[in-house]
Amino acid sequence: MTAAAADMTGYISDSQCATASAKAATAAEWINPNEFESCAKKCVKAGSPVVFVTVDNKILKIDADSMKSVMPHLGHKVTVSGKIENGALKVDSIQSVKM
Repeated sequence: MTAAAADMTGYISDSQCATASAKAATAAEWINPNEFESCAKKCVKAGSPVVFVTVDNKILKIDADSMKSVMPHLGHKVTVSGKIENGALKVDSIQSVKM
């Protein structure tokens, strides 16, 4: 699979919450800004994998090499630059944005 360059805005979440809310048309429909960060951190601590959720509620895995730069943004709305390789987001840069 070829790598697709990506500049996207979305959310750093956990797989459990994102999958449970996968039927929503947009991520904003299920993400509560007041509770999102603490919920995502709790679920990741319990073993749910970290994922990137696009604003149109698509779930992307995050590649292992990107985890170190992504973890400080867990539970945040972010803008990422990177590429999608083999179905996983490889992050070149990440920045939190206001929800």
